[in-house]
Amino acid sequence: MSSAFQDFQTTVNASDEQVADARERRNLFNAAFGGEQDVDKVIPSGSLARGTQKDPIHDVDTIIVFKAEEHPEWGSPGSSAEDALNHTQQRVNALLGGNGTHEAGRVRYTRWRNHAVKCWLDPTDDPDAFTVDAMPALKRNGHLLVPEAVSEKWIECDPEYLIAAVKQQHSTWNKFAGSVRMVKAWAAEQQGVKIKSLVMEVLALDLMPLGKTQPVAIKEFFVKAAALVEAGLPIDDPADLCGPIQPDLDYALFADRLRSAADDAGAAIAAQVNNNEAKAIKLWGDVFGSSFPSPPASAGTETVAAPRTVKDNPQG
Repeated sequence: MSSAFQDFQTTVNASDEQVADARERRNLFNAAFGGEQDVDKVIPSGSLARGTQKDPIHDVDTIIVFKAEEHPEWGSPGSSAEDALNHTQQRVNALLGGNGTHEAGRVRYTRWRNHAVKCWLDPTDDPDAFTVDAMPALKRNGHLLVPEAVSEKWIECDPEYLIAAVKQQHSTWNKFAGSVRMVKAWAAEQQGVKIKSLVMEVLALDLMPLGKTQPVAIKEFFVKAAALVEAGLPIDDPADLCGPIQPDLDYALFADRLRSAADDAGAAIAAQVNNNEAKAIKLWGDVFGSSFPSPPASAGTETVAAPRTVKDNPQG
């Protein structure tokens, strides 16, 4: 069983080349904005900064903390949220665009979204392209204020809190970050329900047991996560600043998928205890999908009951 999980870990991990490329692109922005007169500091953010990135890497995140005294109009409701995004976009183009003064031509195209400026360093029609998301921010009361263009407001957040929390968990159990990648990969495979990867990461931070074997830890995670979501408890920002992470998540369908995974994972652990390696691996495949290794031919060909059909329950 351990070899099957090791193989699956390799599958969900981004390659060393991907990680190195992502870090180089993120560091490019750190270096470009680090010399700006109105910038206080540049903070790496997102799953790459937390070490929980899975394959493939779609984007990398960086936060540009501007000096409040240089932009006194920012941080107030109204047009200042859009102003901050426009300013960030203009500086990205000036530093890294076609005539950029820091490294010309690295950024091909920019477009700002609700919180950040999305920057393409690859051709926009490249299916394997990933972007750098540059988010402007201000320091306020020990936290960060970031713009929200849709609401025309600035919201508090503390991305460094989650980075530190994940680092602490992984220092206690060195399979934590890898296990987070596994449950994020599970979420990405759930058809019919959009589950943000950050939802899985925050659930894992609270519910993934430490110091156990990886199969047992992941089984217990699914059991606890199913119970929490079935109870209707919200999945909130761990820094207790931003509220629910994904307000539009279909909790009923999410709970059903988690319960199905918990049932199959429990059956897999039982099969493993009974020394039925083939059945255990087959059941873990029912949890994680076709990317999980198949039982080796030498393990036998015992017939395993088909996984229960997942039905889309209406949200109550």
